[in-house]
Amino acid sequence: MHIADTLDRAVRLWPDREAVASPCARLTYREFGQRVGALARALIEAGMVPGGRVALLLPNSSVFLEAYHAIARAGGVAVPINTRLAGREVALILEDSGADLLLAHPDFEPVVAAALDAVAPAAPRVVWSGEDYEAFVAGAGSSPLPRSAGDDELAHLYYTSGTTGRPKGVMLTHRNVVTHALGTVAELQLTDADRWAHVAPLFHLADAWATFAVTMVGGRHVVVPRFEATEVLATFRSEGVTLTNLIPTMLNELVHHPDAAAAGYPALRLLLSGGAPIAPQLVRRIMETFGCPYVQTYGMTETSPYLTLSLLKDHLRQLPEEEQFRYLSRTGREFATVSLRVVDDEGREVAHDDQQVGEIWVRGDSVTPGYWNDPQATADAFEDGWLKTGDLAVIDAEGYVNIVDRRKDLIVTGGENVYSTEVEYALFEHPDVLEAAVIGVPDERWGEAVKAVVVLHPGKTASADQLIAHCRARLSGFKTPKSVDFLDALPRTGSGKLFKKGLKDRYWRGHVKRVH
Repeated sequence: MHIADTLDRAVRLWPDREAVASPCARLTYREFGQRVGALARALIEAGMVPGGRVALLLPNSSVFLEAYHAIARAGGVAVPINTRLAGREVALILEDSGADLLLAHPDFEPVVAAALDAVAPAAPRVVWSGEDYEAFVAGAGSSPLPRSAGDDELAHLYYTSGTTGRPKGVMLTHRNVVTHALGTVAELQLTDADRWAHVAPLFHLADAWATFAVTMVGGRHVVVPRFEATEVLATFRSEGVTLTNLIPTMLNELVHHPDAAAAGYPALRLLLSGGAPIAPQLVRRIMETFGCPYVQTYGMTETSPYLTLSLLKDHLRQLPEEEQFRYLSRTGREFATVSLRVVDDEGREVAHDDQQVGEIWVRGDSVTPGYWNDPQATADAFEDGWLKTGDLAVIDAEGYVNIVDRRKDLIVTGGENVYSTEVEYALFEHPDVLEAAVIGVPDERWGEAVKAVVVLHPGKTASADQLIAHCRARLSGFKTPKSVDFLDALPRTGSGKLFKKGLKDRYWRGHVKRVH
């Protein structure tokens, strides 16, 4: 199937059902389909060729939903951009993707200006949401749209942080996206009665996958432009939200809101979490506060994203409540669209004894074909057709995995991925810094917080505040260290290499580091 098929089906079967409920628009599927068609024509008439890239720098909105569908229908490639990135980081994505058009919100004008200056003279055309966007769509002709690219053609480019400091574009095809959508329809039993809340950012696959799965079944997209706990709780009630996927940071704020338990949520049938570690205590409080089942998810951008869900098998539902809770708090069993193995360093499956640790490998039709313009990274990521996730886990006799650590030095803070080397490179640009190591440390709110451990040049006196400000000028906020410690020397191995594990152990002592 092609992404366009998901909306075509909804328009045929539910033309008068409300498709989108957002602060600025309420649209039926017929109206939504008409706007998507007009935007697709406008893109083609603006010169977008098959495979052309369209970058998106937008908050959650009906425009974002329209763009995802219209770019696919017109045969283009959507390039969603993290709205928390700095201008220099946005420029790297525009340059690497070769985007010819950028749909952006006026709130990001300073960031866009900085990015365009950096990529000039190859800067893309910018269409601003609002009057500029409406005029762009209204000016489209009425010619029939041709059937766009094949199912195995590229549909999306999602950029993740690169270990070298440059972003890396994860390619997802139409087949990847629609296969994953079908999997979620089956696993989560999505129907036209569902009302999905787009609260997590649409530029991120923690939420973006629902754009297609919910459309496929004729459900309603309830759009929350930005996360604010009071507004989210009110939206759950007023719009009759039935399910959503949130990162643990958001869920933590919701359950600690003074009004969270003041009224019930009769429509809410399922809450999912993903994108960051989550404590079992928080899982328990989520279930108590919202009075509905909870499912933990684990996935990657490279896998569209889901790889596991902590959904219980039928016979496990007969276990005592505490035993059920133990399974719900695990990373979960494999998702419907993938095959999953946990293997040792020789590629052999580990024992299903919940003790032996191995790396998670996966394959399936929802798994990326590779990285944009980076054949070496693609080759390194796969072995015999299996994607090597870099996540270390155990697996039990029921096939439920539990991640125990990351193979790489990835920091997951508030659902965002931060590679330590990128932050270290920024620190090294400060003249007072001799050595630097960046690690994730336990944080109740964010799961992990970015910490810098620094050795200064002899006689230099840079303070923690000065180094944090130095990084903030070069990096987006979530990558900037929250704290800086100073040492006389960093720990090293016998061969002279930085012993980062030893450094991490100092801060994680007494904590269980788990990634879900």
